[in-house]
Amino acid sequence: MALTTHPPLRLHARPPALAADFHHRRRLPPLRCLPSRRARLHPCRCTGADADAEKAQVQARRAYPYDEIEPRWQAHWEERRTFRTPDIGDGLDTSRPKCYILDMFPYPSGAGLHVGHPLGYTATDILSRFKRMQGFNVLHPMGWDAFGLPAEQYAIQTGTHPKITTARNIDRFRTQLKSLGFSYDWDREISTTEPTYYKWTQWIFLQLLKRGLAYQAEVPVNWCPALGTVLANEEVIDGVSERGGYPVIRKPMRQWMLRITSYADRLLEDLDDLDWPESIKEMQRNWIGRSEGAELEFCTVDQEGHDLDAKLTVYTTRPDTIFGATYLVVAPEHVSLPSLTSEGQRVHVEEYTEVAARKSELERTELQKEKTGVFSGSYAKNPVTGEIIPIWVADYVLASYGTGAIMAVPAHDSRDHEFALKYKLPIIKVVSPPNGNCDPEEAYAGDGIMINSSNSSSGLNINGMLSQDAALKVTDWVESNGFGKRKVNYKLRDWLFARQRYWGEPFPLIYLDDTNEMVPLSENELPLTLPELDEFTPTGTGEPPLTKATNWVKTTDLLTGKPATRETSTMPQWAGSCWYYLRFMDPKNSSTLVDKAKESYWGPVDIYVGGAEHSVLHLLYARFWHKVLYDIGVVSTKEPFKCLINQGLILGEVEYTAYRDNEGRWVSADSDSSLIDCHQEKVSADKITKVGDHYVLKDDPEIRLNARAYKMSKSRGNVINPDDVVSEYGADSLRLYEMFMGPLRDSKTWSTGGIEGVHRFLGRTWRLVVGAPLPDGSYKDGTMATDNEPTFEQLRVLHKCIARVSEEIQETRFNTAISAMMEFVNAAYKWDTQPKSVIDSFVLLLAPFAPHLAEELWFRLGHSQSLAYEQFPEAKDEYLKESEVVLPVQINGKTRGTILVDKECSEDDAFQKAASDEKLSKYLNGKGIKKRIYVPGRILNVILDQQKARA
Repeated sequence: MALTTHPPLRLHARPPALAADFHHRRRLPPLRCLPSRRARLHPCRCTGADADAEKAQVQARRAYPYDEIEPRWQAHWEERRTFRTPDIGDGLDTSRPKCYILDMFPYPSGAGLHVGHPLGYTATDILSRFKRMQGFNVLHPMGWDAFGLPAEQYAIQTGTHPKITTARNIDRFRTQLKSLGFSYDWDREISTTEPTYYKWTQWIFLQLLKRGLAYQAEVPVNWCPALGTVLANEEVIDGVSERGGYPVIRKPMRQWMLRITSYADRLLEDLDDLDWPESIKEMQRNWIGRSEGAELEFCTVDQEGHDLDAKLTVYTTRPDTIFGATYLVVAPEHVSLPSLTSEGQRVHVEEYTEVAARKSELERTELQKEKTGVFSGSYAKNPVTGEIIPIWVADYVLASYGTGAIMAVPAHDSRDHEFALKYKLPIIKVVSPPNGNCDPEEAYAGDGIMINSSNSSSGLNINGMLSQDAALKVTDWVESNGFGKRKVNYKLRDWLFARQRYWGEPFPLIYLDDTNEMVPLSENELPLTLPELDEFTPTGTGEPPLTKATNWVKTTDLLTGKPATRETSTMPQWAGSCWYYLRFMDPKNSSTLVDKAKESYWGPVDIYVGGAEHSVLHLLYARFWHKVLYDIGVVSTKEPFKCLINQGLILGEVEYTAYRDNEGRWVSADSDSSLIDCHQEKVSADKITKVGDHYVLKDDPEIRLNARAYKMSKSRGNVINPDDVVSEYGADSLRLYEMFMGPLRDSKTWSTGGIEGVHRFLGRTWRLVVGAPLPDGSYKDGTMATDNEPTFEQLRVLHKCIARVSEEIQETRFNTAISAMMEFVNAAYKWDTQPKSVIDSFVLLLAPFAPHLAEELWFRLGHSQSLAYEQFPEAKDEYLKESEVVLPVQINGKTRGTILVDKECSEDDAFQKAASDEKLSKYLNGKGIKKRIYVPGRILNVILDQQKARA
């Protein structure tokens, strides 16, 4: 993914100069290599040589005085609002290109950040700083997706109001983010829990309601009695709630729904134009699941074939296989099931549906699970064959997809085939593979040639036709004979948009007490704020906690004066995060969701960074709302997020596991004997060593260990707190290390040894510019840079670095950009002098990655203003051309070595260099030369005179 580029612009407006009383006045207070917080909290009690050794170790660990530098520059940025983005009409130059860079809205949990969180935040910060320095107007805000179940659960457990814990969690998150030097515009900070924000969430709901996109329906939902709320399918795993692991049952309830299916085709079609990972787009396509097929009507009959005056409609994507339909299946929740169930089967059917209600949809549709079902006691007539076929009930069919009923063709569907074998139902093959080869014991699901597919009574004959042509002919036949119609279907279901909980946005609705008529609030009544509640526990009946706020629930319709009751469900957590990117454009506007001019300038989001776990729900819901807002003229673009980047996971440090048998003896992990009965034992890294591609015990190399990195979690005890890393190594070290670990999109394993290496690099950079510490540990004022004119070689090294860093940032290959800067520092240490103009440019390259250190060095280099808006260096072509080449040298046609020569090197000069080369000289000295073949820049071939050589 290449980021959009524009010609760099020279910046005319700068942030105000540093205040005169700021820490310099051309003179800095002494900076010292202070001991780490760990060392300060646990001072060494050693004396003499041991104390000196401990002090040396502490100073070696702290490669430069980041603990003084970083707080100073964070305070400077905050005091001067360095990263504030002006509004249109308030100083923003809209003639400049814009770049809107956004992190996915974080939920401020009580646990705070771990080191995995800053991975994406650091990437967006590098891009934001880079774009500012290229002359872009950058919008880079931060806020909080703060409604949700965790805060409410904590309130139930502790009695603390979720508003209090949410504010406390936000404060902690904000402090942690600021400690990492992220260049957010904190003036635009928002929280979904603020009434000034959710006023507009409620307003959007009213627009959906006006357009028939919000409605109420009796639907089977995932009801969790312990949590007292309805859960989305994605929040249920193996029959229990994702949060807390509480049992979940299926229960019909009247709920608010959003008609996202009305936008299914647009959500599909517009994916093609997005610069998103193809895997994410494919996941959305699969989730929407568009399919073309037919709805077919089967007349229900009794066992003797007498018509029961009822029809059962099924949906199929393979109408060509209708001659192979040997039974029908309805979902346990099908609305017609009670009337389809015979008295003799009623007890069995009710028992089965009760069991099915306790399963999640994911469990029911799992291909590997054993198929179960029960006969309904009713039958149906196949419209094309006239055959009487049974109607079964099975939980692998869902009421929410298609019509909730299917025609089962066991010869050509694996699930139907497994079910038919289990319950001894007929299997009729009607499709022959094109090559005639298929496993007779398995279902063949592909296309082919139709067989066994004709009936003289119906007059339909598709034998010998290709599957696709046969499907069209069958669909034409059922339409013309009144047995069905063409139909496009979707796996996507309408969005269940209500939760039976307290901590969420209230619905702006009331119900008149006398008629139960639903009445939306007028827009001037917004926001409808949450009432204060002291009791948040679930009612256990499905009634939401808000029913306890009787003074709030009971109200009056302002238009008619009639008594009314408020809606007591609240919106799901997804609601606030569906549109927050728009509010960042205009966060203080009280009269409209977003100003049209501001939205037109800033939209859409140019770069959106977050985890792949949000690939379906958040992104799909946000796209849906955005398209609705586009249709009503609120936004000017069809899509909210132009470019999507998914950062990888940061796993915990590698854990080494050894095994012991019941006698306490070590057992190698590659042993032929079973490890199941062995005891596992974690082994510390200092007791293992690597041999080839595996790890063994140092004391017993025959014992191989298992080595694995796990996702960070409190339960494993492998969470790394960024606060501790910042204290020990500094924020710039953490930022740089997370970018240096590997490609942004890949998962990576945390290593404390790795961050120490990056910290040493920053220390080397500091000493390159500032010089070594004085005997007392402080540093002198100023820098080691000189006013000397740089040499051509120094400029060549610099501009190669500029070119690489610029390209790698554009392509989000941050790890290789850091490698380029490391190569520059290595080269610069070999120079006799460090010209200031070269060091200036390098510090600007470093700035997006290690902003605190870069600001300090920039200031010491004599600049009085922050470098945040300085022009990012540009590489000049004349310094990128290689002036030297590696020239292969052949003797009698056989390559014997290489020499380094100027590109314009003459043949004589190349020969003289080869003759003086230590390795090549033994082939040339004292030998007669018959001829030389020289291709400049390509090869030197010396042909020896063999006669003279023998003489």
